[in-house]
This record gives sequence, C-alpha cells and structure tokens, in this order.
Amino acid sequence: MTPIAQFPGLENASLPATPLHLAIGMFDGVHLGHRAVIEAAVQSARRSGGVAAVLTFLPHPSTLFRPEQPTHLIMDQANKARVLHRLGVDAVITQPFNREFAQLLAEDFVAWLKQRAPHLAGIYVGENFRFGRGRKGDIALLVAEGRKNGVTVFSAPRVNFDGEPVSSTRIRALLEAGDVAAANALFGYSYFAEGPVVPGKRLGRTIGFPTLNVAWAPDLRPKFGVYVVKVAGAKAVTALPGVANYGLRPTVEQAVQPLLEVHVLGECPFNADDMVTVKWLRFLRPERKFNGVEELRAQIALDRAAAAADFSLR
Repeated sequence: MTPIAQFPGLENASLPATPLHLAIGMFDGVHLGHRAVIEAAVQSARRSGGVAAVLTFLPHPSTLFRPEQPTHLIMDQANKARVLHRLGVDAVITQPFNREFAQLLAEDFVAWLKQRAPHLAGIYVGENFRFGRGRKGDIALLVAEGRKNGVTVFSAPRVNFDGEPVSSTRIRALLEAGDVAAANALFGYSYFAEGPVVPGKRLGRTIGFPTLNVAWAPDLRPKFGVYVVKVAGAKAVTALPGVANYGLRPTVEQAVQPLLEVHVLGECPFNADDMVTVKWLRFLRPERKFNGVEELRAQIALDRAAAAADFSLR
C-alpha cells in the first residue's frame, strides 16, 4: 500500500491539480462519528477522480485557550494517519493551531482554504463543526461562504450509539475508566498501543510469566490495570492472544512513568527492538499493590487464566 502523504500545514501541501475533497476536524481517535465525515470525502473523491484529504490540527485548541487544563489526545498524529489511510484518505494535512490561525475570521475561512488549495471542490465536516475566531462560524455560514467560493459543503449528522452521540470526549472518559470494550464499540476498531519492545528487568521471566516491555507513552493514559489483549507484529502471522498490565508496578518498583507489559499466551516470537501493536480488548482488574512477589505471581496466574478463557485456550 502506498504510504499516506503528510504535510505540515495547508500552505505546504503539495497536492495534485485534481478536485480536492477535504474533511476538516480534530478527528481524535477516528471514531464512528468521524468516519461518516471522512468516508463521504473519500467517496466523492473517487467519483470525481480527485483527492481525499484530511485537514486536522495540532496542538488541540484547548492548549491555546485553556493551557492549565488541556485536552489529552487519544492518539498521536502517526497513528491517526495510519487509521485514516485504512479509510482511503490520500493525504493528511496537520495545520498548526496557533494564535494567528485562531484569529482567522469565520467569514474568511473558506477563502483562506481556497487560496492555499485552489482545487478545493468540497468541504466535509460534522454537524456540530465550529470555526473562525471565537468559534463564530457554523454550518449555515460554511455553506454560504462555500457557495461564494465555488465549494460544496457536506455536513454529516452525529452518529449515536446506545442512545448517546459518539464523541472523542465520551471515548476519553471510557478509557480513563478502563472500559475499553465500550470504547472499542465507539471506535469501530480495537484501541491499540504501538511501539518497540525494549529490554526490561526480566522479573516476569523469573516468576514464570515473561513479558514484553513496550515503549509507549500516550498523551491520554487509560486506566492503570490488567487487560485482555492481542499482539501483532511482523513476526506473527496472526495477532497473538495475551494479557497486559499498564501502570506503575507498585509491588516491585513503583515506577515514575507507567509501563506497558504484555505476556503472550503461548510461544512468543518477539524480541527487543521488534515493533509490535497491542490491541486492547477487555479490562480485567485495576492495578494494585500486592504483599510480595508470591501474591503477585498467584494473581498473574489468575489473570492469565481469565484471558485464556476469553480466547478459549487451555
């Protein structure tokens, strides 16, 4: 598969001279609600022989407007681009969200886009999209300005799940509560961590449960605890069943930064420096401090058995 094109800002985007269909938003997590917007842009691009691109922003606007309490992002730009590529997006444009951009008048937004992307044919957003200084712009203004500039506007209605709108805010709350299964239903895919295997202290091996230490430092930290997972990588034909602990390891060291440790149920083909993707499936229990290594070993055996039962392994 051809790698997705990525550009740091619309003024730096080198795009073909074909109709540009541009989905605009933070798209943090690329969940089911986002897909309604993105897939509309992709389908229009395919019909017109054009390009489907996403215009997203970094940092999150909250970093500028309320720096004392910024919104923590579900995924980084690299993983966002990876998920967008799977949806058929041709290019990702990451626009710096700075004070200059934040001062752009809502009435000037479409003209600003058109000046930097003269082949802009369509804009695709969610129905609650707001833009321009003070968030004054709404869908009605976007449609009106689009008409002036020869650009069509598509507004996707909000997607509901279990009677409530699917949103990044809702997913963040679920991840922080450890309810990864519910979060996955809203994502439309499994929440995942990706990183290289790094050398550890080999404690797991000494107590009969060898683990992979995965270098992973998310902006939004999910609840510390034990999860049922699958582990994928170049050395595995299919994703392998496993059980993971994410947290500070209070029984053995009380780490300063949380660690992701994965125990593969069965033979593990991965070694240090291998890139792996850990797909989180279900929360088993919160992390807690045990009264010594033997009590920890007994609990890990129970965790392993619970994970094995999920995969019907003996």
